[in-house]
Amino acid sequence: MSGKIEQRLRELRISLPAAQQPRVAKIKGAKISGSTLYVSGMIPQWEGELSFVGEIGREFTVAEGQQAARLCALNVLAQAQLALGGDLDRVQHIVRVGGFVNCLPEVVEVGAVVNGASELFIEIFGDAGQHARTAVGAMSMPLGVAVEIEAIMEIAPQ
Repeated sequence: MSGKIEQRLRELRISLPAAQQPRVAKIKGAKISGSTLYVSGMIPQWEGELSFVGEIGREFTVAEGQQAARLCALNVLAQAQLALGGDLDRVQHIVRVGGFVNCLPEVVEVGAVVNGASELFIEIFGDAGQHARTAVGAMSMPLGVAVEIEAIMEIAPQ
């Protein structure tokens, strides 16, 4: 990785985990179609080690859910980096983010949880990180994690 995004990550003291292969599904972590990069839903893990297993409102607070969403977003960027041959400078815009929150029915702050991912993208990419978004509460998540984040990005050609 080189360029302005690498520099920005250093300034922010943010490291990206290594991109992990999906654990259960027979899917790709990311797929490029034309000038669009689709990144599959990423769960909160670091170098393959799961964290934030449980529900928002039971095991975790909304603030902890934001941390989980941020970790998911780092994994989204790791997948993007892999798909783009290491060059995150090719990301022109984060177009859309989808966030899924494993929470108790009475937890209505799912949007606040997903802000953990949204704010990270804006922190790193500035205006290009602003995006459309969906935040949904869920009764069950892959491997029991608290949050899953996916993204669609507009990319520059190689």
